Amino acid sequence: MAVKIRLKRMGKIRTPYYRIVVADSRTKRDGRVIEEIGTYNPKTEPSTIHVVSERAQYWLGVGAQPTEAVAALLKITGDIGGTSTLRTPEPKADKAELFNAALKELHAEPAGDATTKKAAKKAPAKKAEKADKDEAKADEKPAEETPAEAPAEEAKAEEPAAEAKADEA
Repeated sequence: MAVKIRLKRMGKIRTPYYRIVVADSRTKRDGRVIEEIGTYNPKTEPSTIHVVSERAQYWLGVGAQPTEAVAALLKITGDIGGTSTLRTPEPKADKAELFNAALKELHAEPAGDATTKKAAKKAPAKKAEKADKDEAKADEKPAEETPAEAPAEEAKAEEPAAEAKADEA
C-alpha cells in the first residue's frame, strides 16, 4: 500500500482550512484517512501551521511520501531539513487589559473643566449680546423721539381715528 502525507480540504467557499493527513494514495482527496497529524490555515497572517512532529517523523520513517505542498509545510516547521522557519503571529492584546487602559484614560481626563468652560463662554456671550441690544434700543429711542415731537405724533395718531368717526356719522 502506497501511503501519502497530504492535505485534506476543509472550511467554506473562499475560506479554505486544511488538515495534514496520512492516507492511502488511492483514496479521494477528502476521503478516508489513516491519521491526522496537523492543520494548516493559509488565510491567517502569517499562515498558521500546526504539526505533531513526532507522528510526522514516524510516517516519514516508515516510507510515507509527502505531496509537494505538505513537503513545503514540513520544511517550514523543520520536520524535513532540520531548521524551523515558522513565523508566529504577534500575541493579541488581552481584552481585559485594553478595557482597563481605556477606563484609566477616561478617568484621567478632568470631566468638570470642559463643561464649565463651555458654559462660561456661552453665558457671557449671551449676556453681552443682550446688553448690546439694550444699549442700541436705548440709543435709538431718544434719537427718534424728542419730548417735543412726542405730543405731535400722538395727535397725528388721534386724527385718523377722529376722521373715521366722522365718516361713520
